[in-house]
Amino acid sequence: MFMGEFQHNIDSKGRIIVPAKFREGLGDSFVLTRGLDNCLFAYPQEEWRILEEKLKKLPLTKKDARAFTRFFFSGAIECEIDKQGRINIPSPLRNFADLEKECIIIGVSNRIELWSKDKWTDYVEESEESFAEIAENMMDFDI
Repeated sequence: MFMGEFQHNIDSKGRIIVPAKFREGLGDSFVLTRGLDNCLFAYPQEEWRILEEKLKKLPLTKKDARAFTRFFFSGAIECEIDKQGRINIPSPLRNFADLEKECIIIGVSNRIELWSKDKWTDYVEESEESFAEIAENMMDFDI
């Protein structure tokens, strides 16, 4: 399980350090793709296979299912962590998430997310304002 929040800088070549706390859980290689809310999602291979199986079951006849699957898979790449604990994020993914310098890497249960610091700060501020309402709505899910 991934949890926690870390700040790291991305360098001019698109490399960023993966927090040591997350490296073991991600394994030797993992999948990085466009996520929701303009961040990137990183999944260990096993979690990616589970998600892939679920997405395969979506009906091809549904426009939203086709769009979501295209969005998710077309941005996906396999990553390996180098000896310095870094990954190289391709420019299309960096551009999608506006990753320029300061980044936030968070653990979210079965995945990690990479955010630009500014987008993360905005997201947290917006979410804090409605957190009580969000929590109340989660009661429907027995949480």
